[in-house]
Parts: sequence; structure tokens; C-alpha cells
Amino acid sequence: MNWLGLDIGGANIKLADGRGYAVSRAFALWQTPELLEQELRTAISEAPPSDRLIVAMTGELADCFDTKTEGVEHILTAVEGAADGRHTRVFLTSGKMVTPQAARSNPLSAAAANWRALTTYVGRCAPIGPSLAVDVGSTTCDLVALRHGDPAPHGLTDTDRLVCGELVYTGIERSPVCAVLKETVYRGKKCPVAQEFFATTRDAYLLLGVLPESTGDLRTADHRPATKAAARRRLGRMVCADDSQFNHRDAAVIAQAVMQTQVDALVAAARQVISGMPKPPETIILSGHGEFLARKALEKLELPVRYVSLTRELGWLVSRCATAHALAVLAGEGGNA
Repeated sequence: MNWLGLDIGGANIKLADGRGYAVSRAFALWQTPELLEQELRTAISEAPPSDRLIVAMTGELADCFDTKTEGVEHILTAVEGAADGRHTRVFLTSGKMVTPQAARSNPLSAAAANWRALTTYVGRCAPIGPSLAVDVGSTTCDLVALRHGDPAPHGLTDTDRLVCGELVYTGIERSPVCAVLKETVYRGKKCPVAQEFFATTRDAYLLLGVLPESTGDLRTADHRPATKAAARRRLGRMVCADDSQFNHRDAAVIAQAVMQTQVDALVAAARQVISGMPKPPETIILSGHGEFLARKALEKLELPVRYVSLTRELGWLVSRCATAHALAVLAGEGGNA
């Protein structure tokens, strides 16, 4: 039995086979939902051969759908079409793996179950005592407490998880800078930030050299390349400046402010989640390609903890696709799930 895990989001589709293969494919679900089935079929055909699929989703929140239920139904239908008869299971927020038909009977239990799959998997890194799993991606951050290796969340839905700090809607690529910063410093003076979609957090981390440049990638605010030079111009527009008024040093100030503000948000969320745990975590498991940001935040708490890095253990790409990897592993261990 060869399982392939699919993590279907609103902006990216991630696939992994639990054996080292992992890929993240950009797909703007909110723009072309009718193309999801074909995109999935292509992605599955390019992955290692598989006869079974295990799926989790967050794309049901995309605003092309009137309701989450509609989104879940659309994604399940696309998966079934792309599966071409493959044995298929859907991961739920309860931790169960069910048929697509069973998921349809309670669609909201299939909505945004990615965090549950990931934390169920990483619990093996801390089988005894309290621990905390933190995943930072392109759009969001998940912080989930574990007890003796089992997820111990306070919320199951996105809304409840936002309230209790377990979901922070900020990430290292897609968050608009104007949603992160209200003001910044421009040449020694405080300056309000333009409330316009001129730049994203990806520009900050491109400029800081944390994320790699990609001249062919135009998934940016102005649809120009994902390069340091273009990122600098996009960041300049956040203070309504152009190249004649804004240089690399100015951009670095804004980029550092973006990172510090996101760090502060994660620190606050971590404190909130930890305050709800019976005991502070003894182990913190980090994943996602924003792992560096999580570590910066958590180290500020100065907790006497052991850190486990999925990037170090499994590699950068598998860590980025950690939920898809977790799905494939868990389904494989479940036998005839």
C-alpha cells in the first residue's frame, strides 16, 4: 500500500508520501476553483506511484465559496475525480480518517483539520510529559499543546482556535505588510504605513535573505519578480516612497519591523496557549518553512525546553509539507484505514 498525503489549502497544495518525497505547488484556489480537480490529477501523476490517498484541507475557507460546507464539498468532489478510483480517506479534526462520503455527512469536521494531523504525528517526538507543537507557514501559524504525545487543543474550529491563541493568522509569505504593521520608522521618524496591498511579508524575508529569490516567481503584490530589488521597491510603497526616496537601508528597517512584530504576535500566542496547559512544555516541536520565526519567538520565553526541529530531522521541504507527510505516515500506520 502506497499512501500519498494531500494538504489542500487556499493558496498551496502540498503532497508527500511519508518516505521523503514532498512538494508544495502554488494554486490560487479562490481564483480558479473549477481547475482544482485537474491540478490535483497533475500533482498526483507527478508524485511517486500511489494507490491510496489521504486528504486534509484548509481551502474550504477560500472566499470563492459561500460557506465552508460548500468548500468542503467542492474539494471532496475534486479529490474523488482526481483519485481515479484510488482508495481515499479524509482526515477530520477528531483525528479520525473516514471516507469522503462520511466526511460529507459532517463537513465542518473535515474543515481545517491539517493541524490535527500534524500534531498527531509530531506527538511521537515527545511521548512523555507536556509539549508544544508550533508550525509556521506562508499564511498562518499553529500552536497546539500536547500531553504525553496526544494533541490537547482547546479549540477545534478556526474561529475557536483564533480566540484561544492556537491559530495565528500571520505567515512568512502571504500576509500583507499593512496587516502586520500600523506604523514604522522612516529615516528616524515614525511613519504610518499605507493601508494598501503594496507588499507582503515575503518581501521582508526576501530582503533579509531568509527566503530565496526567484526571478520567475511573480506571486507578489505587484506581480513583479520575487527578488530583493523588487521587494525593496514594494516595501518602499508602504511609506509611499519610490526609488528616489527609499534605499536598501530604509527597506531593511521596515523588514526588521515586520519580523519583530510577527515575533511579538507569536510570543503572545505562545504565552496564551502555555497558560492553558497544566504544566509548561518540556519539549517544543517546530515545523514549517517559517520555523526560524517560531524559534525567535519561543526563545524569548526563556523556557527550559528541548527543541525538536522537523527541518533538521526531515529536511526543509518535508518540514514545509509537514502536514502532508504526517497524513501519509499516519495512514500507512493505520493499515486499511
